[in-house]
Amino acid sequence: MQVLVTGSKGFIGKNLVIELAQLDSIRIDTHDRDDDLLLLESKINKADIIFHLAGENRPKDEKEFDVSNHQLTKLICQLSDKLDKKIPIIFSSSTQAEDDNPYGKSKLAAETVLRELEQKSGCSVVIYRLPGVFGKWSKPNYNSVVATFCFNIASKLPIQINDPNKILTLVYIDDIVKSFINNILHKEKLPLWGEIKPKYSITIQALANQLQLFADSRTTLITERVGCDLTRALYATYLSFLPPDKFTYDIPFFPDKRGVFAEVLKTHDSGQFSFFTTLPGITRGQHFHNSKSEKFIIIKGKAKFRFRHLITNDRLEIFSSSDKLTIVETIPGWVHDITNVGENEMIAMLWANEIFDREQPDTISSEV
Repeated sequence: MQVLVTGSKGFIGKNLVIELAQLDSIRIDTHDRDDDLLLLESKINKADIIFHLAGENRPKDEKEFDVSNHQLTKLICQLSDKLDKKIPIIFSSSTQAEDDNPYGKSKLAAETVLRELEQKSGCSVVIYRLPGVFGKWSKPNYNSVVATFCFNIASKLPIQINDPNKILTLVYIDDIVKSFINNILHKEKLPLWGEIKPKYSITIQALANQLQLFADSRTTLITERVGCDLTRALYATYLSFLPPDKFTYDIPFFPDKRGVFAEVLKTHDSGQFSFFTTLPGITRGQHFHNSKSEKFIIIKGKAKFRFRHLITNDRLEIFSSSDKLTIVETIPGWVHDITNVGENEMIAMLWANEIFDREQPDTISSEV
C-alpha cells in the first residue's frame, strides 16, 4: 500500500511516519512545506491513502492560515478529483474549527472542501478535530502548552501561568497515531469523524505541578505513578525534552568498611529500591522490623541469610547466590542478617515496602 503523508516533518507527521515504517507492505511518500507543488499530482496519483497533516497554526502573517490550511487542502481535493481516484483522505483538523478566529476558520474551510470532494467523488474522508496534542517531538511555544512547559522545566527556565484553573483537553500522540493507522487496516469502512480515545482533562496549574514533580524526582528519588494514563503520557513527553547531557543523574550512596549502600528509586506508597555491596566475610543487618518487610536478590556473589524469631528463638539459614536467582524476604518479628560467604564482592538488590524514615526507621538492632 502506498501512503502519502503531507506535513511529514511536523510533530504528528514525524510520529506517524516512524510508526508506518514498522508495518510490512507499506510504502511511504511525503509532501512537505519546501517540496515542489508540481510533484504533488504524481504523488497523489500513486497513493492508496492520504494522511493530510500539513498546516499552519502559528504563522507570522495571518494570511498563511488560508494558504497552508485551506488552499493546500483545496489543491489536494482538485488533484484527487482530476485524477478520478477515490483515495481515502485522513485530515487533521482542530477543535478550533468551531471558533471564530483565523486559524479555526481556515480549518473549517479545509473541512468543507474535503466534504465537497467526498460528496462529489464518493471517496472516503475522515476528519479528526483534535484538541491539544502532546507527546515526543512536539515544539515548545508552538504545538501546545505541554511542550512549552516540558521544555522550560527540563531546561530549568521559568514558566508563565496566566489562568491556573483553566482546564486543558488533551490527546496523546501515540493514541492519535494508533487511530490513524487503524484507518489503514479498515479503510473499506471508515468513520465520518475520527475520534481519539482517551481524552484527558487537566488544569494548567496541575499540569505544571506534575511536570515539576518529574523534574524533582531526580533529587527526591520519588517516582510518580508513571505506569498508565495521563501521567504515563506526560512523563514520556517530559523525558523527550531532556538534552543528552541530562540523560544521567546521580543517586546518594553511603560507603563504609563493609561496602557501599545506595538508594535508587522511591515510590509514594510502595516503598523504595536500593542496592548494596558487601566484601567477603562481612555481615550486614543484625536487626529486626516490627512492620517493615524487605525483598533481597543477590545479583553477584554468594550470601547466607540468618533468621531468628523474637519470641520462639527458632532459627533459619538460607543460602542464595547469583547462580540461582531467588528472592529472600524478611519477615516482621524475625531478626535477620546477611553475610557474604563468597570469595569476591557481593552485590544485592533490595526492595523495602516503605521509604526509610530516619526519624522512625522501624529498624531495631539485635543479634541473630
